[in-house]
Amino acid sequence: MNGHPRLSRRAFVVTGTAAAGALTIGVPLDAGAASSTTPDFAPNAFLRIARDGAVTLIVPYVEMGQGTYTSVPMLIAEELEIGLDAVTVEHAPADNALYANPIMGHQETDGSLSMRAAWEPMRRAGATARQMLIAAAASVWGVDAAACQARDGAVLHAASGRRIGYGDLVEHAATLPVPRDVPLKGEGFRLIGTPHRRLDAAAKVRGTARFGIDVQLPGMKVAAVMASPVLGGRLVSVDDTEARAVAGVRGVLRIDDAVAVVADHWAAAKKGLDALVVAWGDGPNATFSTKALFADLEAAAAGDAVPGPSAGDVMSGFARAARTVEASYRLPMVAHAPMEPLNCTVHLHDGRCEVWVGTQAATRAQAAAARAAGLPVDKVVVHNQYLGGSFGRRAESDNVTQAVLFARQVDHPLKIVWSREEDTQHDFYRPAYLNLLKAGLDASGRVTSWSHRVVGPSPLTRWLPAAIGSDGLDPDAVTSAVGPYAFENLHVDYVRRESPAYRSGFWRGVGTTHNAFVVESFMDELAATAGIDPLAFRRMHLADDPRLRAALDLAAERSGWGTPLPEGEAGERTGRGISLLQDFGGTILVLVAEVVVDRQGFTRVTKVTSVIDCGKVINPDTVAAQIQGGAIFGISAALYGEITFADGRVEQGNFDSYQAVRMDEAPRITVHVIESGTEPFGVGEAGTSGIGPAVANAVFAATGTRLRHLPITPEALGG
Repeated sequence: MNGHPRLSRRAFVVTGTAAAGALTIGVPLDAGAASSTTPDFAPNAFLRIARDGAVTLIVPYVEMGQGTYTSVPMLIAEELEIGLDAVTVEHAPADNALYANPIMGHQETDGSLSMRAAWEPMRRAGATARQMLIAAAASVWGVDAAACQARDGAVLHAASGRRIGYGDLVEHAATLPVPRDVPLKGEGFRLIGTPHRRLDAAAKVRGTARFGIDVQLPGMKVAAVMASPVLGGRLVSVDDTEARAVAGVRGVLRIDDAVAVVADHWAAAKKGLDALVVAWGDGPNATFSTKALFADLEAAAAGDAVPGPSAGDVMSGFARAARTVEASYRLPMVAHAPMEPLNCTVHLHDGRCEVWVGTQAATRAQAAAARAAGLPVDKVVVHNQYLGGSFGRRAESDNVTQAVLFARQVDHPLKIVWSREEDTQHDFYRPAYLNLLKAGLDASGRVTSWSHRVVGPSPLTRWLPAAIGSDGLDPDAVTSAVGPYAFENLHVDYVRRESPAYRSGFWRGVGTTHNAFVVESFMDELAATAGIDPLAFRRMHLADDPRLRAALDLAAERSGWGTPLPEGEAGERTGRGISLLQDFGGTILVLVAEVVVDRQGFTRVTKVTSVIDCGKVINPDTVAAQIQGGAIFGISAALYGEITFADGRVEQGNFDSYQAVRMDEAPRITVHVIESGTEPFGVGEAGTSGIGPAVANAVFAATGTRLRHLPITPEALGG
């Protein structure tokens, strides 16, 4: 998710308490600049310093591979003057009052928002604690606090050479008044901006980090589940005779639209599930197909649209154009396919419901569990775990609801694990979109007018209704629909078209993931029509922003743009393509992809050069890893990603039919970081959004075939 208002620097409140010999600082994360339709929130993060000087940070942003559990502690540690080796991270409990994302209004991790939201409040929490500790030491020594400084987990008094550790100051510091408006570092950072190893890496390498699928509880049983293959379908009958005969199977559970086999372990549960004879009532979506979906989008495109961004006089711009170009682009549904399939462990006991799950949205999961259990929210405890990949899928809580409904039927802890096929076929997919574009070019090749119509569903309407305009405009659907270009005359509009036959959701970005492909592919198409180099064509249409020009120029230099590519083997064709985007609060990303297309029409990405300007850089290693990982995820989608339906059913299942890039297919990806400004922008979704058009444009350079839809298949290239 993207296109959100930036966080304000509004003053915040901190409170200190002495509890169990610890100093605790609570910091509300406030979004005072949010739109008037968004309530004002006062969520909190907490810093705890123990007697031994160890610092615990209760992080409201979950760790799903993006490095949050390192970058957020770096902010605290920078101002607190401690090393990262002194920091321990805990998952935040589900509590909107304390931990809600200030923009989204719920406790959730999404939208490339974590570091933007944490940047000032987390540093201020560290600075406040540091100032209180200095004041405590000065009081103990009877000296002026201005004569003291903090360094490496201790307070120093240079004149006397005295030193006292934070742990020894905790109780005294907690009795002092909390200072307001403590100054923050403007420069001289010791941690921020320097590379640091991930704090969670060692546990993950050792296998001691606990993900949702790793949860083990006394007396727990494991269940494999099968839900209706058609959305809206219902369970009609189950013959479980053979399933109950499987060694280790303990029972078969039923709910309206799913069945589960409970066993001592997963292997028995899955074997028992496969032995069931199940009859389904498919319901009203039994005839749904991908072909029918796009026919419906085509028909909807001719209807009324809600206006989005606009400027100038579009019709006048087209009237004076020397040439016009029109194109229809479409994007398929794609699945999340995280390496850890969905799972959830539930134990209902003593009037309470405990849930162990890896979730991006803890309070949404808590509310879903409460509804399914028939309990008040305060009787539900969510134990969040590490997330083995998510990309937006674990922001949803359908698996939590299902697990609780099954767990209500037993008297022991129950772990529900979805198979890979179940995960792929019951996803909240990145929606299918249809995009209609038209542009006018003058005699010199400059764009005189730009029109872009977006047709498709609105996941944001379901997820955050307050973000939708009074006229029905989904800002996420039209974000990046013009790119970072300064067209004199432009018009963007949106036709919302929902389908009851599949569930749409967020997929490592939504609006930007499809609009970046469409806009950057069409810009390449216009450059070819005008006979202008694609990079030069982009540069001549840039907004007046030196950051954009600097990023584009550096990408040209580092990628060797304009130089010959190495020749491929006999029959192979090579090409280089570019994409440019600006989104996620201000991040600029340029990607240059190099591809080889073989004689059969299969495409291989061999090299990616990236330049990113994401504002203030906290951990450059994390930035590089995010762009590299996002690019790999996006290449998988560009080459293989497509969910198709026939007879209401998803046709893909495991990784044999819904492929991902393998290690031997992964290109060499270099990341060049430009640091600018004083605040960070979002990074996590940028690489995924930008790589698809760069690859498609490289394929055009290699083959002369313009790709107006994904994935890139031999059939699309005439193979």
